[in-house]
Amino acid sequence: MAENSESLASLIKKGNKSSGSAAIGNTCIAVVKGVAFALTGSGSMFATMMHSIADAVNQLFVFTGSVLAEKRPTRRFPDGFGRVINLFCMIAVIVVTIMAYETMLEGFHLLQHPAEEAGGYWINVLVLALSIGADAFVWVKAMNEVLHDARVEAKGFCKFTASLKNVKRAAPPTRLVFYEDLVATTGGFLALIAVLVTALTSFHLLDGITSILIAFMMIGVAFRVGYDNMVGLIGVAAPPEIEEKVAKIIFEESQVTDIYQMRILQEGRYYHVEGLIELKTGLTLADADDIKFKVRDKLLADPHISDVTLGILEDNGVRNWMPRNELQDLT
Repeated sequence: MAENSESLASLIKKGNKSSGSAAIGNTCIAVVKGVAFALTGSGSMFATMMHSIADAVNQLFVFTGSVLAEKRPTRRFPDGFGRVINLFCMIAVIVVTIMAYETMLEGFHLLQHPAEEAGGYWINVLVLALSIGADAFVWVKAMNEVLHDARVEAKGFCKFTASLKNVKRAAPPTRLVFYEDLVATTGGFLALIAVLVTALTSFHLLDGITSILIAFMMIGVAFRVGYDNMVGLIGVAAPPEIEEKVAKIIFEESQVTDIYQMRILQEGRYYHVEGLIELKTGLTLADADDIKFKVRDKLLADPHISDVTLGILEDNGVRNWMPRNELQDLT
């Protein structure tokens, strides 16, 4: 039992930190927003509350999936559990879609029957300001996770542009937290504007309009995350930068003359490398095997590469390996 508990603890420690901290934060935010909605009856507050509930449930699912995805391969599942996270993210997409539907229904209801505030609007302003700060904080952490997964360095405002550019290279749970907190922060600003406008003017329809806008943003997140994880379940090739890095490590061995073929499959934040490498002619079988294992060990030294399968051939005198970007230029 002690061994199992220790194993579980180690898996939890490896789980996606962005989704874990976001789940806790959004649960607290959802409770506070629920109290504010009960006191004021604001439709915009209802919309952001529903979004926070969806975020909390999603990120709990995703954190659980990220923990299970860290399990080592078994005899029954030799390729490991990396794609489990994609399944959990698909469940999260369903939750977001349901919450978006409920939020949209409330928005159309408020357009037909605008609600009068039951309490002071300052309650909603205070709650939304706090939630915007919390969501923005989690979003910044997700940006840092994206840059870490993509191995990109950026500082200051450049983190925003760099994370947007490289978010597709991040692990599935990090992508989900990034998109959700982008929408949460933006939706919080919209809700804050709606609360102020409806409290200080007679334009109460903005409450319903804001709810519908937030619902559409939630649907956008559902489609984006759903598409990314559908691709992940099917199996997707690693980005060109990863191919180039792997090829560089292989060619660092002086006896390697060419890469006959190579396939790198991405599963979550891990990569599976398969390839045939060409070696200089005249080597004994024992020497060739030593070189193969040496190259394999160098690749496995990268924490993001989970397994490597290499075959060896004698140099055929023809250049076979060409980076993907050069192939695209030729076509």
